[in-house]
Amino acid sequence: MSDPVAPSPSAPATPQPRRPYWLPVPWILGLAAIIVLVLRQIHHISEQHFIMNVGRVVIGTLAALLIWLLGPSRLRWRTRGLVLVAFIALIGLGGLCFRIRGVSGNLIPLIEFRWAPDSASLHYSLNPTRATSVTIPGAADFPQFLGPNRDGVLLTPRLATNWSTTTPRLLWRQKLGTAWSGFAVSGALAVTQEQRGQDEMVTGYDLNTGQMVWAHSVPTRYFTTLAGEGPRATPSIGGGRVFAVGATGRLTCLDLAQGQEIWTKDILSENKVGVPSWGHSSSPLLYKDWVIVNAGGHHDRALIAYRSSDGKLAWNGGNEGSTYSSPLPTQIAGVEQILLFGDSLAGHDATTGKVLWQFPWPGGHPHVSTPIRVGGSDVILSSGYGTGAGRVSVKQNAAGQWEATPVWRSNRMKAKFTNLIVHRGFLYGLDDGILACLDVETGMLRWKDGKYGHGQVLLVGDLLLLLAESGEIVLVDPNPEGLRELSRFEVLQGKTWNPPAVAGELLVVRNDKEAACYRLPVR
Repeated sequence: MSDPVAPSPSAPATPQPRRPYWLPVPWILGLAAIIVLVLRQIHHISEQHFIMNVGRVVIGTLAALLIWLLGPSRLRWRTRGLVLVAFIALIGLGGLCFRIRGVSGNLIPLIEFRWAPDSASLHYSLNPTRATSVTIPGAADFPQFLGPNRDGVLLTPRLATNWSTTTPRLLWRQKLGTAWSGFAVSGALAVTQEQRGQDEMVTGYDLNTGQMVWAHSVPTRYFTTLAGEGPRATPSIGGGRVFAVGATGRLTCLDLAQGQEIWTKDILSENKVGVPSWGHSSSPLLYKDWVIVNAGGHHDRALIAYRSSDGKLAWNGGNEGSTYSSPLPTQIAGVEQILLFGDSLAGHDATTGKVLWQFPWPGGHPHVSTPIRVGGSDVILSSGYGTGAGRVSVKQNAAGQWEATPVWRSNRMKAKFTNLIVHRGFLYGLDDGILACLDVETGMLRWKDGKYGHGQVLLVGDLLLLLAESGEIVLVDPNPEGLRELSRFEVLQGKTWNPPAVAGELLVVRNDKEAACYRLPVR
């Protein structure tokens, strides 16, 4: 009888690989989506704060996914390494192929290909033979920032309201260097500022043809990723001369006909002030025999008046600190004053520069919008980033001392860098990118409607001419009962922050890439 076969020892069990642990991924993505939806519903002091919070959510989500990948994902280490390398390579490839060309008014990064043409690649030709003939002043001149009276209000022309039947007619379109400057117009010459490569320029163009007539350049350049490149103030024209302030604080006086330099000043270094975070943006003011600029310095160096003839110092005053707002001439209680919206709102004696009165205003963010005079002796001011607007009463008491007291405050008109318009007792402007109307007497909101972004507004005749951030011109009937949009027309493409100019029937617009001139239909 045979022996029974002994059972063979069992083979050791092969360990089964653990399955990837995917559950955290939809939880992370779902939680991020919920947070964004909640952020959209809750109140933010400004749209920029919402965008920044969304950015934090995106960064937090990517960080959480990276922790999951390297931690509890249970993926093979080779797979984890490949995913990590692919992620880093994707970021590197994006950096090689794309660049950030600044941000929108709500701080959304604007992306473009790295090989896209930049300001250094622009070529230009001059036409000096026409220089003298195009500079004869005209009744329809737009000689400075915000027009003849520096308030964004033009009495004429009376614009046609139906652009579907008669559209604005393009006269010319011209590539030009980067800048956030606007145009100043004298006669048939339109003057602006631009950056071409390492040169900051003041340039004059024939208003009728777009042909460059003259150019003046200096070797300086301002650039940051957020603020962008180039100058941002608008030149002022008067007495056959052009006065322009560059982004790094260079004040230049040029001959209007030929663009030749007469004198120049470095207003920041002379007054021991650094370049502001967003570049020097305050436009020069021509007043009497002076050119008045905001230097932003302390020790009585906030507001500076130079003699327009030779650039010599006439007077200085104030300690308001750096600002992006432009000085405004006015008269209060029979006294000629220059208003400057710096760290506070201040009224300077227009003869000596001495500070007569000040009104405090929340800081920690740029003050850009130009103050507005209303009533007999009141001023309206506004700033963005959740602050809003206010009306201030300025008077002299029985002892002859100046007093500035609040009339009302409202967070319903947050002008980030647009300027406001007063028309028939109502205040119109872009409240964090949305058109709004407030009662001038009470500050109460009448309506808020229409998303136009952070553009610019003029009052032409009895209509609002709004240049949207998208590059569209929008015609609005300023009515306290509600938004009445009459017509719209695309005049530029891409982000448009630059203030428009209207000279007679001609609209001159630009952004950081191109300029154009249109003939507006009139009644």
